[in-house]
This record gives sequence, structure tokens and C-alpha cells, in this order.
Amino acid sequence: MRVPDHKSLQPWRFFVIEGEGRDRFSAVLEQGAVAAGGDEKAIEKARNAPFRAPLIITVVAKCEENHKVPVWEQEMSAGCAVMAMQMAAIAQGFNGIWRSGALTESAIVREAFECRPQDKIVGFLYLGTPQLKASTTISTPDPTPFVRYF
Repeated sequence: MRVPDHKSLQPWRFFVIEGEGRDRFSAVLEQGAVAAGGDEKAIEKARNAPFRAPLIITVVAKCEENHKVPVWEQEMSAGCAVMAMQMAAIAQGFNGIWRSGALTESAIVREAFECRPQDKIVGFLYLGTPQLKASTTISTPDPTPFVRYF
């Protein structure tokens, strides 16, 4: 995997979730939602989340504190890895969605993915074959509000 990575730290770990792993992931998310005090609807949503796609990749930024490369750069590098995987999947005819949310901060979920205090779950990348054509077309935005020349 090649993405922007200052000092070649490779500050990411990928946890591939498929098959029976989705059942284990479901249990972890459910426990996280219960611990967060979620209502039954939130708990059910968390429990069902792993079954939206046949393959999920949890991406953890494995950060080194007190390094010349600041933690925020290491987290950004892990985020670039997510985008690279998603773009590669799309190029092969698959599709995906990058999800995050409150459960990425859950102690239960963090423990399941071997996070140390300085690590961060940057997201869950859900991948699969599109079953339906998108009902809306996303237009290319006008870059004028976002681009300035210096």
C-alpha cells in the first residue's frame, strides 16, 4: 500500500471482517452501543451494521507519540489508506462506503481492534458489489468556493 506516509511509518493496521467475523463484529458493536447507553433502536442499528456489506475493513491509525511525525499526520496517512482502498475497489467494479461515528471511540470497540491509548479507529470501510443503481446523480461541484490562488 502506497499513500502519503511521512518517514514511511506505515501507521495503519487493517482488520478484515467477513463471513463469521461479521457476527463477531456485530456482537462488539452491540456491546459498544449498550455501554454508550443507546436506546433499543440504536442498539439494533449497531447490531445490524456489519450485515450491510460482505466485507468490512476496520482501519486503525497505529500512532507513535513523541515522534518527529506528529500524530495528526499519522492519522491522516491512515485516512489516505482508506481512500486508496475504496478507490481501488471502485476501479474494480465494487463499491464502498466509509463509516465512522461514535462507536469508533467506544472502549469496547477499541479493545476489540487492539487500540492503544494513542491509536484511533479512522473508520470502517464497507465493500461489496452494488445491488442497485444509485437513485441520485452526484454532480461535480463548482470548485470556486474551495479554491484560492496564492
